[in-house]
Amino acid sequence: MQSFAELGLVPELLKAVSEQGYTEPTPIQAQAIPLVLQGRDVMGGAQTGTGKTAGFTLPLLQRLARHANTSASPARHPVRALILTPTRELAAQVEESVRTWCSAASI
Repeated sequence: MQSFAELGLVPELLKAVSEQGYTEPTPIQAQAIPLVLQGRDVMGGAQTGTGKTAGFTLPLLQRLARHANTSASPARHPVRALILTPTRELAAQVEESVRTWCSAASI
């Protein structure tokens, strides 16, 4: 089994992964993370609770981090990613995950 470090995540995200209690990537994460880091499109399916959200948000955050800035101006923060979900409830869950990863990784 691969480690998150072997998938190419930056140290800040590896720290966040560790703090969230993840020890090794699930199969969907191991398959998706390298592809998203490469900027490739990915469509995957897996059962609830297998870490699909982390599988796309971790590499997405890594790709977006290089464009981060400290400006408070909305003009300096254009939309760089759009995550579509079929329900508001799932959108809220994804938002919570993204906020958790960002906070833990200090992004």
